Amino acid sequence: MRQAFEAWAARDGHIVRRREDKPEEYLVFETQRRWLIWQAALAHGQKAAAEAPQKAAQADGQPQKMLADEAAVRNRVLNEVLDAFSELDDNAGIEGIVKVIQSLKKKSRAATEEKV
Repeated sequence: MRQAFEAWAARDGHIVRRREDKPEEYLVFETQRRWLIWQAALAHGQKAAAEAPQKAAQADGQPQKMLADEAAVRNRVLNEVLDAFSELDDNAGIEGIVKVIQSLKKKSRAATEEKV
């Protein structure tokens, strides 16, 4: 996951150098912020995608078209993540991002518990 993020960030012009004292963190704040957002979006998306029915690939080997319900789940997840991060204050920093990630996780847990 980190390699995919770093490849994307490097293509987008971000510095992907990590801190020497904390190798799990990036040297540049903006890269660290985007890394946390990337993780939150993936974690949130995996749980929402698990809710959608999984279809087998077509027998003829052609790529399967995205079904309407899968597209709806992806759009809903994207909108939830974008809404959560749009509410952040410009000065929130890493703490604000962590709060958003925790609130998304809490929403996901509540939705899972409702279904059980």
